[in-house]
Amino acid sequence: MKKKVCKSCKLFVEGNECPVCRTAQFSNNWKGRLLILDASLSLVAKNIGISAKGEYAIKVA
Repeated sequence: MKKKVCKSCKLFVEGNECPVCRTAQFSNNWKGRLLILDASLSLVAKNIGISAKGEYAIKVA
């Protein structure tokens, strides 16, 4: 079973609300994963606008 991803911020979510952006719109259709351990030190996180650590999808449909 695929994990669900927040459509707004692309964070993998297990509950009924995204802990980062507080939305409840999710998708099971995603591609690629990106793991951010420390958003303040990550150049990738800064370039794509991620401010919180976590596992993110690269593409969400």
